[in-house]
Order: sequence, then C-alpha cells, then structure tokens
Amino acid sequence: MMKEYSTYIFDLDGTLLDTLTDLATSCNYALQQYGMPRRTIDEVCMFVGNGVKKLMERAIPNGLDNPQFEDVYQCFRQHYLEHGLDNTAPYAGVMPMLAELKRRKKNIAVVSNKFYKATQELCQHFFGEYVEVAIGEREGINKKPAPDTVLEALAQLGVTNEGAVYIGDSDVDIATAKNCHMPCISVLWGFRDKEFLLRSGASTFISSPDELLF
Repeated sequence: MMKEYSTYIFDLDGTLLDTLTDLATSCNYALQQYGMPRRTIDEVCMFVGNGVKKLMERAIPNGLDNPQFEDVYQCFRQHYLEHGLDNTAPYAGVMPMLAELKRRKKNIAVVSNKFYKATQELCQHFFGEYVEVAIGEREGINKKPAPDTVLEALAQLGVTNEGAVYIGDSDVDIATAKNCHMPCISVLWGFRDKEFLLRSGASTFISSPDELLF
C-alpha cells in the first residue's frame, strides 16, 4: 500500500516524459554538424540525468576540453528547442495519474535538470492543467542533486518538505531527495534499471504510474 502525500515533486525526463529519442536526435544533429561521431540511443540514455550540458560533455569527444565544445553545445540547445516535441510524449498512465492527484487536491511540481526554457515549455504543453510549478536548470541556482531547485519549488507551492515526496528515475533523483530530507520513489519505466537504482540507494519502487495512487 503506497503512502499518500500532500505534495508530489516529479523529475521530468524518464519519469513523466519519454524524451530520449528527441534528446538523442538533437545530440547527434549537433555532433554531425561538427564532424563528430554519432552516439547510440543507449549511450545517450546513460549520458542523461545531470543536465544537457553534462549530456553533451559526455557525448562530445574530450568533453569540455574540446575547443569546439561550446559551439556544439549551443547547436544542440537550438535544435532541441525547435524539435523537443517531435517524438516526446508522456509515459503510459502518467496523465490519468496526474489527473487523479489533482482531483485529490495534491500539490504538484516538476523539478528537472533540463534547461529552464525547455522544462517550462514541455510542462506547459503536456501538463499545464496539473503542474503548478516547473523549475529547470538556470544560472544562479545549483541543479540537482543539490536541494536548491526542489526547495524553490516547495517555496513557490507555499509548502515545506513535510508531507512531500520526490519521484524520479535516476541516482540523481535519489540523492536529491536525500539532500532535501524527503522520501524518494523510484520509477522503473525510465532511463535506469532496478539493479542500478538499488546500487544507488533506492528503496521504494513503482512499475506503473497508477501505483502512486494506492
């Protein structure tokens, strides 16, 4: 029986939205523009979780030491802002789960390491009637697993971490919840498998979104 909370803070990529194809497409578009080798979808899957700059640092040969890094990174950003909705969609069961949480008058927020503009646009496009607060990566605030963005979300919701839970698909999310002194629920349909999550300290799992409701 899943405990019921008053506030639900969700990760975005790999938790609410399947964004992997669009991330990989934009990554490979930028790499190809600069004559760099493409990455497989499985490689991109393992590169995500720490923000798109870290994604491209992992994808570009020699990472930040590559003299073309900033140009490739900006190429990726521009392409992704234009094509981030091409294949992206909510995972099965996410929409009715959010609708039920809203019906129960729960506080709902999204906190992502995706850059701020994309986080805002995706949440407005898919979850506008359900998600009250959406926060992404931006200058001047530490991204996950630092607690800063989650604490900002709680402040915008007008609540504390008491009665709040964090839901995500990665080791970053587990560490974020711990740093915020919140319980973490790890989803098993995202970018990391159960064995990886267990090694990262996960203790509570759900296999489908509706399990949050029971």
